[in-house]
Amino acid sequence: MTEALTIRSLTTTTELEEVRSLESRVWGKEEATPVHQTLTAVKNGGLVLGAFLNEKLIGFQYSFPGFDGTCVYLCSHILAVDPAYRSMGIGAKLKHAQRQESKKIGYSYISWTYDPLESANGYLNIGKLGAVCSTYIENCYGDMNDPLNADLPSDRFVVEWASSEDTKRAQLLYTPDQIMDASLIQWTLTNEGFPSVTDIDEKLLDHDVVSVAIPSAFQQMKEASPSLALDWRMRTRHVFQTCFAKGFEVTDFMKYPESSAPVHFYILTKKEVQK
Repeated sequence: MTEALTIRSLTTTTELEEVRSLESRVWGKEEATPVHQTLTAVKNGGLVLGAFLNEKLIGFQYSFPGFDGTCVYLCSHILAVDPAYRSMGIGAKLKHAQRQESKKIGYSYISWTYDPLESANGYLNIGKLGAVCSTYIENCYGDMNDPLNADLPSDRFVVEWASSEDTKRAQLLYTPDQIMDASLIQWTLTNEGFPSVTDIDEKLLDHDVVSVAIPSAFQQMKEASPSLALDWRMRTRHVFQTCFAKGFEVTDFMKYPESSAPVHFYILTKKEVQK
């Protein structure tokens, strides 16, 4: 089905109204990004890409210029795919199209935020796309009331992704057993089948490569046990902030192929050993 998929830049008010409608459906909120904002961004170095299947908009990506004090980069703000077309790789296709367009425009890198406990996003952003992260923001957007974010601090990773596909990240060899042994977070299963943190082994921070376990089904956990979800938020917040302060960077993500696996893992590498 994805052979018929087309991705193109959107620039008209009619197209951007479609984007706004899709954003509202995906995120479950009435006050989606107004068209006057996306239109202004597009006219001033920003980018809105739409993914179409048989001329039906089924996904989009919205970004605008950012400045880090040294250079201008592309700030990737929203990516959404119609729930009826998930698991088709459309999100990754949108990101690769975004990368191509950002390079044409002249941006050196793309940056965006996401919830580090959302394993599907970790797998896409870090594992598949190859973005890296060494910045963690507590409660980045304050209290959010949409279904995905309600009742928890909106903590976020800030990731960077080079616009040039020639840029390679460090590739280190490790096995699943090694990753499990290197996990800073130790866990056990609750009676409901969710992972629960039992310990944090900070002695492993002496190593050059460590891993951090996160729940594989965070939204289901949050719905069934909000207190357990909050505990994971606070424990992983501490672990990631500690790692980043000690010079680690998130460089990979390992997702178990079994759909029933209770945890997946981020891989963190000390920056000075990356070559």
